[in-house]
Amino acid sequence: MTRTPVPGTTPTAETVPTPAGDARITWHHASGAHTVLAVSHGAGGGIEARDLRALAAALPPLGVSVALVEQPWRVAGKKVAPAPKTLDSGWRALWPALERPGLPLVAGGRSAGARVACRTGAELGARAVLALSFPLHPPGKPEKSRAEELLSTRLPTLVVQGGRDPFGRPGEFPALPEGTELVEVEHGDHGFAVPKSADVTEPEALAVITEAVGEWLTRLAG
Repeated sequence: MTRTPVPGTTPTAETVPTPAGDARITWHHASGAHTVLAVSHGAGGGIEARDLRALAAALPPLGVSVALVEQPWRVAGKKVAPAPKTLDSGWRALWPALERPGLPLVAGGRSAGARVACRTGAELGARAVLALSFPLHPPGKPEKSRAEELLSTRLPTLVVQGGRDPFGRPGEFPALPEGTELVEVEHGDHGFAVPKSADVTEPEALAVITEAVGEWLTRLAG
C-alpha cells in the first residue's frame, strides 16, 4: 500500500490493494478535520463527476477531509462496472485505509457508489451514509425498486436527488425512516446537470449540494 495522507491543501493519492484489484483514494485534507467523508463514483463515470469535485473543494474548509474513491474496475480502465457483490468486496477491503484515529468516517457515493455505501455502511462502522443520486430504480422501470437498500442503512442518511433524475425523482421515494433526510436539487438530472432553460444555474445547483452536505456533516459532528 502506498500512503501519503499528510494534511495540506494539495490533494494526495494512495493505492490500496483489494481482492477486486487496486483501488485508488484521492485525499482532499482539512486542517484540524472533525470528520472524514469517503465518496465513490457511479457505474458510468469516475471521481471527476461534478458533484464529487464540488464536495472535494467545498468541504475541507469546513473541517471535513474528503476521500474520493476510485473502485478497482475504474482504476483498471474497464468500462463496465462489476456485479454489486464485487463492488461491495472492494469497498470493504479499502475501508481500513480510510479510517483516521478519533475521526468519524461517513460512507458515501453517487449512484452505484451510493448503493454500495448503503449496503455496507453499518457493518463497517460508518458514522452515517451520504447517497448522491441514489438510483431508486432503472429508468422507466419503477417496479424494480431498490428502496430497501436505502431504507435499511440503520444509520443517519442524507439523500441528495435531482428533481428530474430518471433513476428516481424525489417524489417517487417512499416514506423515509427517522434519521433519513432528502434534499432536492431542482431541475437536476442524474449527474446534477441542469438545462439552460432552468431558473437555476449549474453553480447554484452545486451550491445546493455542498451547502446541504456541509450543514448535515456539521450537525453530525455536533
